[in-house]
Amino acid sequence: MGTVERILCLLSTALTLSMLAGKRNGELLTLAASYFDVFITVDRNLPKQHDIAQYHLAVVILVSSSNRLTDLQPLVPALLSTLRNIKPGDTIEVG
Repeated sequence: MGTVERILCLLSTALTLSMLAGKRNGELLTLAASYFDVFITVDRNLPKQHDIAQYHLAVVILVSSSNRLTDLQPLVPALLSTLRNIKPGDTIEVG
């Protein structure tokens, strides 16, 4: 397994983390900020629905044709680069 695949295996969706399962965006962001520094999503509407700056959390939006692994894999190098410089309150689109 290559580096890209290993990194993607470490990424979890909200549905696989029992503490986040079933939460809606506002509650999900509040809870995620307690555990994570960066919230990675494919939901392009998230910044329109919530003021990300109010959470002590950075958000990366993966812009892809789908949320399938094969469509997200090409975004990993740009994602890793973004993660080096992102700060809480930032919302950055990758893709």
